[in-house]
Amino acid sequence: MHRAIVKPATGGSSIGVFSVNSPKEALEKANLLFSKRMDTRVVLEPFAKGKEFTVIILQNKLGMPVALIPSEIEMTYIEGRIFDFRRKYLPTNQVQYHCPPRFPSETIKRIQTEAEQLFSLFKMDDFARFDGWVLPDGRIWFSDFNTVSGMEQNSFLFQQASTLGMSHSDLLHFIVKNSCARQKISFPEIVKKNKKRKPVSVIFGGHTSERQVSLMSGTNVWLKLRKSKIYQPRPYLLDFEGSVWELPYALILNHTVEEIIANAKNARINRERTKNLINFVKTELMLREEEATEPFFIPKKMSFSEFMEKSKFVFLGLHGGDGENGNIQKLLTDRQIKFNGSGETTSRLCMDKFEAGELIRSLKMENISIAPQKVISLKGIKLPEVKELWKKLKSEFMAKTLIVKPKDDGCSTGVAHLFKETDLESYLKYALEGKKFIPAHVLRNQNTIIEMSNQKISELLFEKFIETDSVSSTGNKLRHLRKSGWVEVTIGILEKNPSTKLRASKKPYAFYPSITIAEGEVLSLEEKFQGGTGINITPPPKEIVKPSAVKKARVLAEKLSKEIGIKGYARIDAFMNINTGALLIIEINTLPGLTPSTVFFHQALAENPKIFPRELLERIIKTSGY
Repeated sequence: MHRAIVKPATGGSSIGVFSVNSPKEALEKANLLFSKRMDTRVVLEPFAKGKEFTVIILQNKLGMPVALIPSEIEMTYIEGRIFDFRRKYLPTNQVQYHCPPRFPSETIKRIQTEAEQLFSLFKMDDFARFDGWVLPDGRIWFSDFNTVSGMEQNSFLFQQASTLGMSHSDLLHFIVKNSCARQKISFPEIVKKNKKRKPVSVIFGGHTSERQVSLMSGTNVWLKLRKSKIYQPRPYLLDFEGSVWELPYALILNHTVEEIIANAKNARINRERTKNLINFVKTELMLREEEATEPFFIPKKMSFSEFMEKSKFVFLGLHGGDGENGNIQKLLTDRQIKFNGSGETTSRLCMDKFEAGELIRSLKMENISIAPQKVISLKGIKLPEVKELWKKLKSEFMAKTLIVKPKDDGCSTGVAHLFKETDLESYLKYALEGKKFIPAHVLRNQNTIIEMSNQKISELLFEKFIETDSVSSTGNKLRHLRKSGWVEVTIGILEKNPSTKLRASKKPYAFYPSITIAEGEVLSLEEKFQGGTGINITPPPKEIVKPSAVKKARVLAEKLSKEIGIKGYARIDAFMNINTGALLIIEINTLPGLTPSTVFFHQALAENPKIFPRELLERIIKTSGY
């Protein structure tokens, strides 16, 4: 038997989809799906060999289906890999999108024609997304039909519409207006007010291991602020050489920083190649000029110095590296350009996890501590001596297991839980060889890949592993198994003016903590920043954490933020004692992620009155005095 696909008959987003190599494995996966009650039926189909694509179909004003320009999905399908949930929704270099696809024009046209025919055959309305394959013999095979396409900020729906000059609002208005007309429902005309707003340069990307999260954060900030009555955002991408690109709407919605850079460089060629095709689709859609408000322009490349010259306020959506370690903060301060977040000194301090830990220890604040840490130069580690190193670290920390991570990188980059000396040896091999990630199952209890630092790792930070209570979710119910009386939390900090008419300095204000639940040993990138994956409970349920402990933790977070010198906003990751509210600090993030699903927005919405996402971003800018 050749490779095949087993999937639920009524699933979506590639959840529960398996690539199998034998009848025995197919039966095992089918039984697994049944045991998890994902479906009562499964589909078995041959594994397609060819080039994968996806295409959006919209109805025009007359109810006729019009297929947009398809996207080609390029990835390596070795070892049974498929275009799964992680590759669909979390930006990763394991998959690349090409829109327009690298297909001959006649192939693109056949995909569009057949997609339109199938849309009509199934009597669909409004819009849909079809997935399929261009097989080696040239035939087109449609494998999945999605009546409601994904609507994340850079989903295929918005990507493909943006090639026509349609913004997110343009597209949604187009779909809803046509749907209302079809159902004889009146639709109000949109009246746009051209009020002068303050310019904000939103910059994201860069070359760090967190560049894809930066892309999600930056584009989300840009899209949210587009509706602001105060600020006028303009998006910019920082590339790997330190240059800055001013980009048209259509190129910002690509999946990864690498794709955006490649498309920016090839923009003129790609536009010429698809100009006729784009005009044809716009004609078929009967698209009026006012329904596509984001005209295309050739990307403009500039130096960082030139970027600063044309910026009055810079919203830093950069994570890790120069964007978070104080370097860019210093450049902007020297030019007297206002920006979000803390200044140079605090940023440098918090980026270095060990130095931040040393400061916290030296403050000797009551009920605030940090786990034992040790920094070791990677150059000084010799693999034959791993056994002795493992014993030494365990002895110093008085711990059975350890946490290891790069000393000066952020987020979940390179963070691993080590159970035994072979885990340490494997981790060191990948670090010494400069690998981009550690594949799943290399270390004990490691169910997903570990993204490694994009920079050469010079020093590793080892910490004592802190055992926490077990908090899990089954269905809609939480289960709490007490082990140590500590739970992992994240606490958003927002600098605000005191509630007084007297002139006084701004002070940090702590949101309600969120309990974070990790499926694996360490909270992954997806669980931190990707919707539909991680679980954050805001505020902590009183059945798990005493309300008095929550109140105490907030006060402690505010005191620590003031001592550290936090400005604007931040995020504190810590372990919290469920009885006393005492905090055991993990790290302080001076430029926390601002992706659509980040916990920072959840916590703001838990406030009374609620702080909605756009208002929160406006407040962050206002705290800088802009």
